[in-house]
Amino acid sequence: MKRRAFLRNGLMALGAPAVLPVTTGDAAFLTPRQSRQSGDLIRLSSNENPLGIPPGSKEAIVGGIGDGNRYPGNSRRALQEAVAQRHGVPINAVVLGNGSTEILQMGVQAKLHPELRLVAPAPTFEDVFEYSEPHPWIDLKPVPLLPDYAHDLTAMEEATRGAPGPVLVYVCNPNNPTGSLTPVEDVEAWIRRAPDNVHFLVDEAYFEFVDSGSYRSLDKVAFENPNVVVARTFSKVYGMAGIRLGYAVTHPDNARALQAFAAGTNCNHLALVAGLAALRDGDWVGTSVGANLESRKVTYAVLDELGLEYLPSHTNFVMHRISGDLREYINRMREAGIRVGRPFPPMLEFNRLSFGLPEEMERHAETLRDFRRRGWI
Repeated sequence: MKRRAFLRNGLMALGAPAVLPVTTGDAAFLTPRQSRQSGDLIRLSSNENPLGIPPGSKEAIVGGIGDGNRYPGNSRRALQEAVAQRHGVPINAVVLGNGSTEILQMGVQAKLHPELRLVAPAPTFEDVFEYSEPHPWIDLKPVPLLPDYAHDLTAMEEATRGAPGPVLVYVCNPNNPTGSLTPVEDVEAWIRRAPDNVHFLVDEAYFEFVDSGSYRSLDKVAFENPNVVVARTFSKVYGMAGIRLGYAVTHPDNARALQAFAAGTNCNHLALVAGLAALRDGDWVGTSVGANLESRKVTYAVLDELGLEYLPSHTNFVMHRISGDLREYINRMREAGIRVGRPFPPMLEFNRLSFGLPEEMERHAETLRDFRRRGWI
């Protein structure tokens, strides 16, 4: 099933019209992630970190240029060792990727089988489904979120039953685009009772932003269980979306299976030294999360003021309700100098807004107030 068919089925599963929000001729709206972004626009669309990368990472990049003529074996191992130490696992349980999106791609490719079934929440981050597109035999099973926007683990587990071959379950926690949490203890319980043919790809891209005593990483579970991969990224809290660096924590046997689908030098030297410097910076995560909280406070305040519903977020973005047509709203925001998030069917009455700097969110707030005065929201 192709991604478009997957999205259409997701709409039908939620009782919404099976119509996508764009036409094939509207390329600018269909693929905003690939569109050229003006330097004059405030970019609140792609969950990027507005602070940029840590100062130590900038210095490491400049200092590392001198070794740009060398293959990155040493810097690669240094980062693997640092990641392994951070998670309390051996180095052979860590697989590096060109962003966590490559880890997700490896996760799909390593489980390819003529009877593979892919079970995932809807809506969620689309890349896992896109990586399945070259393999039309994959049986895609979208499962609508619960009313509180957590994954419906009961329905997802039911969707794995009776599969003639292997099953890959994608868990995005916190979820993108809703920013919602799914109870980790429930995910872990399912993993521990799942049959051997069920495999789990757990995406923890927004791990550092979560403020919940019940939330934790499943990295140790992944190390213990060869059917589990935990994907992490430097793109979000460390601000390295353009540098491309991520990793997986998994069982050593599974690490070898994933590595078979990666280029031997998939991470360049400058990304590796930047990542190592970021892990060594003891203050950056707190600084980044603190700025995010300030921006979130500004955004929540204006949404409350205008009576616009939003989903409490555990990430660096928020999904909020709009009034009127989503396409028109996105275009009006762009005309006002602000780029906001793309559509996530079937939630076409909501817009995903990334948190920028506090002053950028103040400008966004004023723009929303102006839209209200004009009767647009």
